[in-house]
Amino acid sequence: MNAQQILTQLHDLANPTYLSKLQRFGIPTDHALGIRMPVLRQLAKPYRKQHELALDLWDSGIHEAQILATLVDDYQQVTEEQLESWVANIQSWDLCDQACGNLFWRTSFAHSKATEWCQRPEEFVKRAGFVLMTVFVIHDKKMPDDQITAFFPYLEMEAYDNRNFVKKAINWMLRQTGKRSLELNQKAIDLANQIAQQEYPSARWIAQDALRELQSEKVQARLNKKR
Repeated sequence: MNAQQILTQLHDLANPTYLSKLQRFGIPTDHALGIRMPVLRQLAKPYRKQHELALDLWDSGIHEAQILATLVDDYQQVTEEQLESWVANIQSWDLCDQACGNLFWRTSFAHSKATEWCQRPEEFVKRAGFVLMTVFVIHDKKMPDDQITAFFPYLEMEAYDNRNFVKKAINWMLRQTGKRSLELNQKAIDLANQIAQQEYPSARWIAQDALRELQSEKVQARLNKKR
């Protein structure tokens, strides 16, 4: 099945009721159809590792087709040029997170792009950098602690950024790191306390929200039991 046939399927699956919910989630809907993620994941299954199909779906500019592209692409065929082109085209937090979690983090460029993108000025490019870091923490179970903490200076350096989707990504990275192990929990708490000393409102929010969860009885009990 080619991209045009899949696009026809997507239009048939369009859900105006869910489209209105996307708007409430802060997702632009100018080029969206309103299709839930479980439906997209099911639709993607027969087309895994079809690189050319992914490129065509992305080029359609349709929100759900671009998410589908991140699900069906073959990460081994993804070039650095493609990553740069796609990330520059992202205009919503959900597409950013899906692209990073489904595809970008699996590529050989992901580590360098995480630290490069998180310093870029564009809101969703910067978010992508921090989301990549977070995806590593969540999914790469063999990633050494020192590779994770190597990301810490970037969290501290960029905590001044008050843009919603940036500060939430930094906060997410901090919280996920602190829930990975007891050792990383203490290091994340230490970092949060450092960030909290900054004069920026965004930094204080990032730190206080993270500390609230990382120091909670629930998280501490789970990590102690895990150890």
